[in-house]
Amino acid sequence: MTAAAQDAPTPKARSKPLWRRMVMWALIVVVIGAAANLLGWDIRGWFHQLWNTITTISLGSLIAAIALMIVQTTATAFAWYSILRFAYPERTKWRDILAGYAVSVALNGILPANIGTLVFLIMVTVLIGISFSAVLGGYAVEKIFFTLSGTFVYTYLFFTVGGSFDISFSWVHEHWPATIVVFGGGALMIVLLVRRFWPNVVAWWQNAKEGGAILGRPSAYFGRVFLPSFIGWAASLACIGVFLNAYGIPVSFDTLMHVAGGNSLANVTSFTPGGVGVTQAWNVASLKGVASSTDATAYSVAQQLVGTAWNIVYALILMIWAWGWGGGKQFVTDSYGEAKRRQAEEQEKRRARKAARSAESEQAAP
Repeated sequence: MTAAAQDAPTPKARSKPLWRRMVMWALIVVVIGAAANLLGWDIRGWFHQLWNTITTISLGSLIAAIALMIVQTTATAFAWYSILRFAYPERTKWRDILAGYAVSVALNGILPANIGTLVFLIMVTVLIGISFSAVLGGYAVEKIFFTLSGTFVYTYLFFTVGGSFDISFSWVHEHWPATIVVFGGGALMIVLLVRRFWPNVVAWWQNAKEGGAILGRPSAYFGRVFLPSFIGWAASLACIGVFLNAYGIPVSFDTLMHVAGGNSLANVTSFTPGGVGVTQAWNVASLKGVASSTDATAYSVAQQLVGTAWNIVYALILMIWAWGWGGGKQFVTDSYGEAKRRQAEEQEKRRARKAARSAESEQAAP
C-alpha cells in the first residue's frame, strides 16, 4: 500500500460519552449561529424559508424528487467507481467512491466555482493512492457522456428556437468571402496551437491514460460508465419535471431541455456559492412564455433549496458510513484545504502568464 493510501481516514478508536457529544453539538450550533449573524447570514431565516418552501410541495412530489436525486448521485458515482475499479481493482472500494462523490455534490451546492469536484479528485488520490494525473485521466473518461449530453441539449435548443438558424447564418449567406477568411484563419490558429501544446498533451496523457484504461474495453465502458451516466442524467431531468409539476408548470421535453440548458449555463457562469441567484435568473429566462416569473422563481428556489439540503444530508450519511464521523470530517477538511491550495496556485499561474503577456506586448509596442 502506498503512503498516500495509508493516509486514508480511519474512524477514531474511542467515541466520547453521549452527554459530552450532545454538549459539543449544542456549542457548535451556538457558534455557527453567532458566526452566521456576524457574517450577515440569517441562518434562522434560511431554515424558515426552507421549511416554507418544502411545505408548499406535496409529500409525494418531495419523496419522488429525493428518490431521483439519490438515483442521480448513485448512478454517476457508479460510473466513477467503474472507471477506477477497472484501473485499480485491488484498491477501489464502492463505499469510498460513493461517499466521496456525494460529498463533492454537496460541496458544489454550497461553494462557488465547483470546487467540490476538485475536492473529490483529491480525495480519490488519497483513497486509492494514485497520482493526480491518473485521476484526471479518469475524469476525462467520466466527462465523455456529459459532454455529449450537453452538446445534444445545446444543439436541440439551437435548432428548435424559432428563426435561430436564419438569424445565425444570415450573415454567412451575405458575406461568404469573409466567412471563408474567418474560418480559414480560425483553422490555422487551431493548427498552430495544437502544434505548440501537443507535446505537453502527449506527456500528460502518458501519466493519465492509466486512470482512463476502461476506454480500451468499449463494452465495459458502455455498460459500466456510459449507461449509468445516462441513467443519472435521465434522473436529473425527471427531477426537474417533478419540481415543475409541483408548481403547476407544464412539463414537456422542450421545457426540460430549456431548463437543463439554462442550468448548464448557470453552472458555467456561476460566481456565487451553489450558483444562487444566477440559477434563478437562467431558470426565469428558460421558462419565459411557459410560466410567470413568479412561478419560475418559486420553482427554481424550491429545487435548489431542497436539492442542497438533501445532498448535504445524503453526503453526511454516506460519509459517516464510509469513514466514521471523526475520520470523515478530518478527511473532507484536509481535502478541501488541498483543493483551495491548488486552486490558488492555478490562479497565481494564470495571473503570472497574463502579466508576462502584458509585458511582452509593451516591449513589442513601438
